[in-house]
Amino acid sequence: MSYQLAKKCFLFFKKETVFCISVILALLSCLFVPPGIAYFSYIDWNTLTLLFSLMAVMKGLQKANFFVCMANLFLKKIKTTRTMLFVLVFLPFLCSMVITNDVALIVFVPFGLTILRMVGQEHLMVPQVVLQTIAANLGSMLTPMGNPQNLYLYNKSEMGIGEFCGLMFPYALAAAACLAIAILCIKPVCISSISISAKTGNKKALLGYAAGFLLCLFGVFKMLPPVVIAAVVAVALLFLDRRLLRSIDYSLLGTFFAFFIFVGNIVKMEGIQNFLVSALEGRVEVVSVLASQIISNVPAALLLSGFTSQWQGLIIGCNLGGLGTLIASMASLISYKMVVKEYPQQRKLYFRHFTLLNICFLIFLFLLYTLLQNPN
Repeated sequence: MSYQLAKKCFLFFKKETVFCISVILALLSCLFVPPGIAYFSYIDWNTLTLLFSLMAVMKGLQKANFFVCMANLFLKKIKTTRTMLFVLVFLPFLCSMVITNDVALIVFVPFGLTILRMVGQEHLMVPQVVLQTIAANLGSMLTPMGNPQNLYLYNKSEMGIGEFCGLMFPYALAAAACLAIAILCIKPVCISSISISAKTGNKKALLGYAAGFLLCLFGVFKMLPPVVIAAVVAVALLFLDRRLLRSIDYSLLGTFFAFFIFVGNIVKMEGIQNFLVSALEGRVEVVSVLASQIISNVPAALLLSGFTSQWQGLIIGCNLGGLGTLIASMASLISYKMVVKEYPQQRKLYFRHFTLLNICFLIFLFLLYTLLQNPN
């Protein structure tokens, strides 16, 4: 019995590594700062509730086949593999700005693999999925709802949405140009037109999810309290689609909750606080990029936000930090797991290609940051 329990715990840890580590860190920090009523002040409830609402609505739209049907419209007139790659790479790039990088990859990577099999071009799997992953991570950096750390830093910094998007626009534009160049370097091959038979789900449900997304936008634009929006979404799903409510990624919400406790506690530890404040002074972007390579950009944003008020540097650093290693952005693991499952023999090739291209993109965009900071 104990062996089975240990095995289950190991498998859970393997599946939800970041969540488990965040809980362990939170519990360890409680040894130094005893639990109390002050813990509630650590939690950014606006970020948690808005993230919950966005994940629920995106799950609903995904379930209704909305994204696949939309992609199908673009694929009908494709004549070459180059045009196909442009569509399959820029769909996650653009959609991730609204539906988050995780959802964009969950939807468009398997969709892209299906397309490759249909047209007999599976040799393009590695470059296509690598570019889709980079595209989702870089497109998502433009908007507050593009990825979890943006949503958190957007609320924490109290920036306006125009200011936030304006800050990240040069990097998103440069990323789009780099993606286009990378696709143009792949030799085109003529293919027949592509069409997948896909229908949207229940029309009323689809309209409901669309209305839910608009409600979430009111939260992003700070026109409605996120807690109210989350309550409306939760109650609606409780009565209309409990299965979807159960399928939400609560481990991500739990990771945020645990990190809020951890960061809130270590801020009260003078030695650690002084060290991190001095380490970040004048080096926020560099430190956040480096931290993201080791612990991924969401935990890096949560951790470092407790020790600096240089929000613009932290936003840029954590977004660019999503490039580089496979764990720099947890969304990248979504694509990797899909590749390993479908094409296990391509695991090493994918990893090499992914790492090399990610490092190239990171170097280029960080050089762009340096030029923008020092135009003379």
